[in-house]
Amino acid sequence: MHKSNKSIAGYHLLMILSSVDGEFAPEEGMLVQQYLADEFPFTINLDDELETIALLKPEEWKAHFEFHGRCFLDDSTEEERLNFIKFAKTLIKADDIVTDEEHTFYVLLKNLWNIK
Repeated sequence: MHKSNKSIAGYHLLMILSSVDGEFAPEEGMLVQQYLADEFPFTINLDDELETIALLKPEEWKAHFEFHGRCFLDDSTEEERLNFIKFAKTLIKADDIVTDEEHTFYVLLKNLWNIK
C-alpha cells in the first residue's frame, strides 16, 4: 500500500468507520459527503479509493484503518486531528446507534493519534 495524503486517508478512515457495523446508514453517507465537500473543493474521482475499500475483507479493515490513520497523522496538525476525531464521533453517532465495532475503531484511532 502506498502512502495517502491527509484528505484521502481521512476518506478511508470515515468509510471504514461507517461500515464496520455492517450497515452504511444514509446519515453517515451525508456526513462523508460533507467531508468530501470540505476537503475537496474541486471535483475528484474517488472510484479507485472506494473500490479499494469495498474489496477489503472485514479481517483486513483494522490493518487498513491503522495504515491510513498513520498517513493522516503524518500529514496533519494536532488541531486537524482533534477536529477529525470530533467529526468521526459525529459520524458514528449519526444513526443514533454506536456499535461495539464503531467504538472499537474510534478508540483505536484516538490511541493511534494519542488523543485522550
